[in-house]
Amino acid sequence: MEDVQKALTQFDSNDTPPYHRLKDDRSFRRTTMGLILDGLYLATGLILTPQILYRMAFYRRYRTGWSERLGLIRPRGTSGPCVWLHAVSLGEVNASRTIISALRQARSDLHITISSTTDTGYARAKALFSEQCQVIHMPLDISCFIRQAFERIRPTICILMELEVWPHMVKEAASRHIPVVVVNGRISDRSYRKYLLARPLLRTTFQRLHLALVQTELYAQRFRALGCKEVIVTGLLKFDTALLDQQIDGSGQLQDQLNLTGSRLWVAGGTGDGEEVLVLEAYRQLKADTRMADLRLAIVPRRPERFQQVADLIRKAGLPLVRYSQVLLGKCGQIPKDAVVLGDTIGDLRKFYSIASVIFVGRSLVPMGGSDMIEAAALGRPTIFGPYVDNFRHPAEILVAAGGAIQVKDRKGLSEAVARCLLDSDLASSMGQRARSAIRSSQGATAKTLEHILALLKPAP
Repeated sequence: MEDVQKALTQFDSNDTPPYHRLKDDRSFRRTTMGLILDGLYLATGLILTPQILYRMAFYRRYRTGWSERLGLIRPRGTSGPCVWLHAVSLGEVNASRTIISALRQARSDLHITISSTTDTGYARAKALFSEQCQVIHMPLDISCFIRQAFERIRPTICILMELEVWPHMVKEAASRHIPVVVVNGRISDRSYRKYLLARPLLRTTFQRLHLALVQTELYAQRFRALGCKEVIVTGLLKFDTALLDQQIDGSGQLQDQLNLTGSRLWVAGGTGDGEEVLVLEAYRQLKADTRMADLRLAIVPRRPERFQQVADLIRKAGLPLVRYSQVLLGKCGQIPKDAVVLGDTIGDLRKFYSIASVIFVGRSLVPMGGSDMIEAAALGRPTIFGPYVDNFRHPAEILVAAGGAIQVKDRKGLSEAVARCLLDSDLASSMGQRARSAIRSSQGATAKTLEHILALLKPAP
């Protein structure tokens, strides 16, 4: 015993026992990696600054919310449990509706903070939740800003919609013993390839996730391969958020505004760069058929900054153009029967879908991952999309298998599918019924997800 005591006293005051040195080394490595990551973020920010300034100046984007993006969020005034839910953009915000509603019903004592990264996502979150929840711009994933945000929000649990796994956010939550849960999780083919390349750097981040609640078994396998320890398949929340109404408020007024009496309308929604040209070519071909001479076209681009570009494309095609934003301002008078309508407003896509005779869901004829086809199909309208639907593979497969949607390969296939839906009313009606039935039978993800979230919250007092 004396020998042991003597050995211990030989440590100088500056010496550290080996197991403490190991702990300090790990802490040093974590701190160093954090500083390196901050440096990479800042370097990327400098590179992207000209693009950000350009969008701020010409597209009026990223002009607001900078104090929140720097972590200066209004401190939470309550002391009870808090859920911080992050939804990166419009689609993720919409997908969170049933979860937020269910949480509020199950736990009236909860404070809910919702963050979003994009302007459209933030605006949608404000419109849906501002009366019941705190809505903020997502802080930049730089350590000091994230630390400040956690101090002010003081979350009990963090929920990340689909796949917004930010390293500093996840690390800060783990250091505070706050569980981080991915909800409605998915990893597209393209994202998965990128994550595999960066797996040595990201494995620790995925290992820190407390739980991933994912859409399909394929996505579960991908989360596990990236290091996530606890993964459960709960289904797709967007089936639960689908509104199975054939008419919505304002649809009749929209029909009158666009002068659609006696006409059938083809809506191309959520379109991407390079796609509108294909749609316009198909439209001209269809209009040349006397059986579809009454056909009208409305194009609703996915991104607001492309509105002017698409307007120029329509004019270049030699077609009359009407911008819906000008219709709302009363500047168009009587709309010509042969005019192509450009949906250049925010939040009206579903209204356009509701008055369509046939719908094409965009970003799918070009390799951009697709757009949400559930929203269109839920309205009972014949729905068409292209081959590039990596971001919506699961619902696409379900709808096509049920006969509730048509998937085409190219512009020729698009023309043929639109013509089939317009010329065969029985087919169009059957597609709508089958799609709505498939959506109903795929619902239930909200209840499964809620069960796991509530289990991580302390019981209500």
